[in-house]
Amino acid sequence: MLKIAIQKSGRLHDESIKLLKQCGLKVNKGLDQLKAEVIGFPAELLYLRNSDIPQYVADGVCDIAILGENTVIEKNKGLQIHEKLGFSKCRLSIAVPKAEQGYTSIKSLQGKKIATSYPHTLQQYLNQHQVKADIHLISGSVEIAPNIGLADAICDLVSSGSTLFKNGLEEKDIILKSEACLVSRQSLSEEHTELLDQLLFRIRSVLNASQYKYILMNVPNENLQKVSDILPVLKSPTVLPLMDKDWSSLHSVIAENDFWGVINQLKEYGAEDILVIPIEKMVV
Repeated sequence: MLKIAIQKSGRLHDESIKLLKQCGLKVNKGLDQLKAEVIGFPAELLYLRNSDIPQYVADGVCDIAILGENTVIEKNKGLQIHEKLGFSKCRLSIAVPKAEQGYTSIKSLQGKKIATSYPHTLQQYLNQHQVKADIHLISGSVEIAPNIGLADAICDLVSSGSTLFKNGLEEKDIILKSEACLVSRQSLSEEHTELLDQLLFRIRSVLNASQYKYILMNVPNENLQKVSDILPVLKSPTVLPLMDKDWSSLHSVIAENDFWGVINQLKEYGAEDILVIPIEKMVV
């Protein structure tokens, strides 16, 4: 059985549960339970405090976990990242008060005070740029530190930037970009490695599907080859005859980001009745 740790509550929790369900893992969770049975896969789910998960995985209490990349790097427990999951994207950034006009680079913080919840990552960044600063560790509400005179700058997670704006701060340097990822400790048993591979197969099928759409359209037979040539497909499109002998129905798969780039070409070649449909799973 594979023991999977996820955040008990917070920004990662809901998306993690959603992904696992898309992978066929049905979770039976009672109110305030810290451990849940999984149906559809030989696994057990543990709901833990986010900052504790890296240590639990490193110690073997859990086999794998869904964590923010920023937490994996900050806790530095030697965990292996197997797959980036595409949600909970954010960045760890340096921000200073907007009224601060003298900031030109991270070297501007030489000898200054920086408030953060990520001292390890920040110190590495400062060392990289040969900057000596006083790191003030804060567990929450880092953004208020400059306003109360506790620090000259902050190093904190940024998503939309609205929290910085509300507190009169301006983002200056991005230390790292982060998203949710699937991690494990370096050494897993043969049984757990096999289960992890099976889960990764399911996850990658879901992630692949999220980036593509199923597209179908009616195309004049004389332009079938032209339409086929401009559609990015996995192998080859499916072509089905219509009652009108001069037309066919063409079915294919297209990357979502490519659709608007080729739609005008499709119409130029006479494509009509174009439908774009979400794909739930895609095994390649």
